[in-house]
Amino acid sequence: MQRLLTDDTERRALLIRAAGMVGLNKRYILWFWLLNLTLAVFGTAAFRHQAHEILDHSLRADRLLHGFDLGVLFEMIARPEFGSTEASTMPAAHFALLFFALTALFLPGVFQGYASNYRLPREDFLRACGRNLWRFIRLMILAGIVMGVVFGVLFMAQGALVKKAGESTYELLPFDVSVACIGIIFLVMTVLRIWFDLAEADVVLSDQRAVRKSIGMAFRHTFRSLGRLLAGYVAITVVAALVLLVGLWAWMKFIPSDSVLGAFLIGQLTLLLLLIPRFWQRGVAVSYYLRDMVEPIAVQSFTPAPEPIAVEPVPPAFPPVVPPEPQGF
Repeated sequence: MQRLLTDDTERRALLIRAAGMVGLNKRYILWFWLLNLTLAVFGTAAFRHQAHEILDHSLRADRLLHGFDLGVLFEMIARPEFGSTEASTMPAAHFALLFFALTALFLPGVFQGYASNYRLPREDFLRACGRNLWRFIRLMILAGIVMGVVFGVLFMAQGALVKKAGESTYELLPFDVSVACIGIIFLVMTVLRIWFDLAEADVVLSDQRAVRKSIGMAFRHTFRSLGRLLAGYVAITVVAALVLLVGLWAWMKFIPSDSVLGAFLIGQLTLLLLLIPRFWQRGVAVSYYLRDMVEPIAVQSFTPAPEPIAVEPVPPAFPPVVPPEPQGF
């Protein structure tokens, strides 16, 4: 019982310290939101141009303006004058890759800012970004490979288990197995996310050039404190899910179907708030790193040398005897 109370206290302290880091560095969230919005505007420019060419001269555009008719959207895309779908989707894919590259560029500065107990100057932020760019790219590539392989294996296992459950006479068994598999996949992928977040923190904060050493150290600490870290990440994910649900509810409840500006504002506000849990999770990684992964510096005890004692000369007790001078003849 005492162990459970201790773990719960440490988990709350970890979340509170991470929330404090996010609160002191709110500008990072705003910057990433503006970056995401800017790239989205450029990425969807081709689709907007193709859609305007058709909807500006069609009465059926009202079916997309006052509500959302999926059939009208598919019909618009299938029309010959809309053009190739590749022309509208490829720019979005290119700008998505650009966002990935810019994330790898700027995240080291975010980690450095979280670990600083003062407002990180712009020069130090950019210096951390440039020094760790290639390390972060390598780390993200390795993370993508590991997560992709693990997710593929788990997804195939889920399909096999659901298929096997379909042979049962219990009709709800396939659904139950599918839900259980989704929960397991979520937990496993969250553990992998914790692993590579800790590796990112170690790469930046210890100035580690050998990425494999950071990955190994993060792997050991992930499973050493798995319960505490996993509970923190899952709690933050629940907060993100609640933010998404509230945003969708507010959109449907308060925004009229013909209010394009209202839909844009509530959508962007929801996306901005959804960035907070992502940065909060990285704050958890930095907080754990500073508390449990930094090796303490051995301090040697120093004993100062004794100061020399000044000894005053003692005058002789009797005056010295001076021999007489010799007498000449």
